[in-house]
Amino acid sequence: MRIRIQYRLFLALLAASGLAVFGMFFIMQWSIDRGFLQYVNTLEQSRLERLAAGLEEAYAARGSWAFLRDDPAEWLRLMLRTLPEGSLTPEQRERLEKRLERRAEQGRLPRPEGRLPGPAHRFESRVLLLDADGSRILGPGGAGADLPRTPLRHDGTVVGSLILLPQKELSDVHQLRFVQQQKLALALVGLVVLLISTLLSLLLARRLVRPIQLLATATRQLAGGAYATRVPTVSGDELGQLARDFNALALTLEKNETARRQWVADISHELRTPLSVLRGEIEALQDGIRQPTAEAIASLHTEAMRLGRLVDDLYQLAVSDLGALSYRKEKTDFTALLREALASVRPRFADKGLTLKEELPAADLRLFADPQRLHQLLANLLENTLKYTDAPGEARVSLQAEKATAVLRIDDSPPGVPEEAWTRLFESLYRVEGSRSRTTGGAGLGLAICRNIVQAHDGSITAGPSPLGGVRITITFPLEKMP
Repeated sequence: MRIRIQYRLFLALLAASGLAVFGMFFIMQWSIDRGFLQYVNTLEQSRLERLAAGLEEAYAARGSWAFLRDDPAEWLRLMLRTLPEGSLTPEQRERLEKRLERRAEQGRLPRPEGRLPGPAHRFESRVLLLDADGSRILGPGGAGADLPRTPLRHDGTVVGSLILLPQKELSDVHQLRFVQQQKLALALVGLVVLLISTLLSLLLARRLVRPIQLLATATRQLAGGAYATRVPTVSGDELGQLARDFNALALTLEKNETARRQWVADISHELRTPLSVLRGEIEALQDGIRQPTAEAIASLHTEAMRLGRLVDDLYQLAVSDLGALSYRKEKTDFTALLREALASVRPRFADKGLTLKEELPAADLRLFADPQRLHQLLANLLENTLKYTDAPGEARVSLQAEKATAVLRIDDSPPGVPEEAWTRLFESLYRVEGSRSRTTGGAGLGLAICRNIVQAHDGSITAGPSPLGGVRITITFPLEKMP
């Protein structure tokens, strides 16, 4: 049978609380028994000191211990005087003394060498009186040789000693009743604490499991495609951090789903245009509206080539997004590579009426990079500048070293792009209306491929306004460390 985590957590908390309560109960019970017994022995030690003081006074008045043998009632009178103040009322004390007198007259008191009547646990039955030689005068015999002695002195001389046999367990009715009451009170306290712990454990288990239940429900909704699902974050602990991480994941999935749908829509739109043109021209040839002339076949070839370039760009972008583009990095002279790329496109710039200027450093700037991918990057960027710069116009390419990086800037003259489009120029299939068209431009995939190539070389690429009035593309690459 599967037990829900809420009940498992509740049982764990309850078990911990129960063990703590029972452990506390048994420890306190042991402490009460031991501590109260020590307390009773301490009180009896005080009573023994009072008995010693009374015996010293009696010995000083009589000069020997013979009075105890001659008058056994005196020993009991001394015992009565050691009782704490308030333990007996004057009337009770007087009645006890008269009872002792009657027993003494009747000869019912024990001889000095015997043990006093009464239970063995009573104070009177556990006091041993010894003379100066250590011989027993009164009290139980055969015990107490190794116990501490309380000396009895007269004129600075030890005339005897007292030994108190300690209690090893409680046996007095009043003492036992008191201890039982304390244990009962402790048991009631433990029961109340256990009940409170049970209630708190149940509430705490529900409170701890509630966020987990919300996360489980939200996870099922997210798995079902409801990417707008969010969970509330009301705490700053680990569960709150888990909720925030879940919301971040849901937001990322929602953005990815939106991007996927936009991607499918854009791809469909991009493919529809050349396919529609091809179908229209082929149907015109089939219907005899157009003749299969060289111009008609050339138009079909142009649309087929445009469709082929679009498919090639899509493939290049797909493999670069997956990181599947192969890179063969080596030490590369970026300055020489850029100079070759500029030389190859300079005639085309001149044919369109664009002036191409370059500002290259005299020294070589070496990168650890793939020369073929860098050439593809430069070709895409320069082709983009050539297509989207109006004639007459100007393009300027500069390369310089800044700290440990090579910085490449490509500026062109109008038209520029709106400020809100700067960060989106490197998105797949993105077009800036008015400055790009499908007839003169591509599908908006070139800059996305450029971004992936730059990132694969641990560089960065950004777009912004150009001093020439158009767009500035800025690329940074880490320079190769020289030995």
